[in-house]
Amino acid sequence: MKIKNILTPAVISTELKSTTKEGVIGELLDLLVAAKLVTDRQEVLAALMEREKKMSTGIQHGVAIPHAKTKAVKNLVACIGIKREGIDFEALDGELSQIFIMTLSPIDRVGPHVQFLAEVSTVIKTKEARQQLLAAKTAQDVLAVFGL
Repeated sequence: MKIKNILTPAVISTELKSTTKEGVIGELLDLLVAAKLVTDRQEVLAALMEREKKMSTGIQHGVAIPHAKTKAVKNLVACIGIKREGIDFEALDGELSQIFIMTLSPIDRVGPHVQFLAEVSTVIKTKEARQQLLAAKTAQDVLAVFGL
C-alpha cells in the first residue's frame, strides 16, 4: 500500500468550512464524491455516522480519522481535510480536532485499510508533521508532508 496511490490533490482540502462533526464528515465525503471515488454518497454517509456512534474517531493531538467499510467503493479511498480552528470531534484526549484523514474501504477487505493507516500514522505521530499540515496552504503542501 503506497500513500501516493491513494492521496492526490483532488482529495485534499486545506480550508474545511464546517464547524460540526457531521459537517466535516460531509465535506470530506464530498471530496471523494467529486473525485468519482464513491458510488453512493448517502450509503457512505450513513456508514460513517454509524461508525461515529459506536466510538468517536477523534484520536489525539488534533487528529481525527473517520472511517467506514462500504459497498460504495471498489478499493480503499482516502482524503485529508484541515480545519485550523479545530472542532469538537469528541476526541479521546478532549482536544479539538484540526486534521482529518477519512478512509473508506470495501466491506470484504481489511489489509489495505490497516496498511494505509499504519503508513499515515508514522507521519502524523510527530508534532512537527502535524504543525506542517496545519501550516499547509495547498494540497501540494499537504502531500509534501507525506513525502509525495
